[in-house]
Amino acid sequence: MPIKSLIQLLVLSAIWGASFIFLRILAPVLGPIATADIRISIAGLLLMIYFFIIRFDCEWRKFWKQYFVIGMISSAIPFSLYSYAALHLPASYEVILNSSSPLFGAIFSALLLNDRLTPSRVIGLIIGAAGVGLVMQIGAVDVDSKFGVSVLACLLASICYGIAGVYIKKYAKGVKPMAVAGCSQLLGGLMMLPLAPFGPPMGEITWFVVANILGLAILCSAIAYLLYYRLIEDLGPTKALTVTFLMPIFGMLWGTLLLGETVTAGMIAGCFLIIAGTGLVLRIDFSSVAKRFLNMQLRSK
Repeated sequence: MPIKSLIQLLVLSAIWGASFIFLRILAPVLGPIATADIRISIAGLLLMIYFFIIRFDCEWRKFWKQYFVIGMISSAIPFSLYSYAALHLPASYEVILNSSSPLFGAIFSALLLNDRLTPSRVIGLIIGAAGVGLVMQIGAVDVDSKFGVSVLACLLASICYGIAGVYIKKYAKGVKPMAVAGCSQLLGGLMMLPLAPFGPPMGEITWFVVANILGLAILCSAIAYLLYYRLIEDLGPTKALTVTFLMPIFGMLWGTLLLGETVTAGMIAGCFLIIAGTGLVLRIDFSSVAKRFLNMQLRSK
């Protein structure tokens, strides 16, 4: 992996890990629906402006149906679910549960794309599920009905990401990745507008809140998606997915430093189980990855 791509991967992991911090701040004030809708709409509009400036052709007439579906299952629904969960879960919980997305992707690939589940993949799914269970049972918050519903919301969001990946692979061949980033978010925001009256703001909208929503939309959606799809172009989708392994590290770090959240040994163990399970499912040789990383570090010196 080139040093440039490695830096981009680390930056993207730090940005997306921070997105759950923004949600923890914004969801109690704006409400889950408004938080998700404003985030997606601003990001989509900014990317449309960027595409206009660089004269990027999104091929709306050809792929508008794909953008609509992807906007729903990859932005509108999961962002709303994570925003709801942010009302009751620490950011570190959400980012750990988010790392289960590739596991669901593997399940739906097997069901819908005839991607065979080998014994190692089955073992990986079991290990990953055990990690999710550990995070649910051992943590730094009280386990009650709201906790359970919020965990379910995070898992449903991860399921959406798994379905979105399969849908893109099966029905969105030939669609430009950068176009997906902008067009799907714009349509996702438009789809959520009719729901706005049902989720009015829950607190006072201050300049601090405005700054956070702009940070979430511009940094964690618009810029982050451009970085992510650049990584897909440079490295391929499998290697780009390693961002999922790094996000929990940054999510727990930001949660501890910025929100004073507690990270327990059980959460860390659950996180490692999810990552190990995902590695088996994606057939990633972590020892090889570590060796390459060390070699790159030595060469850079």
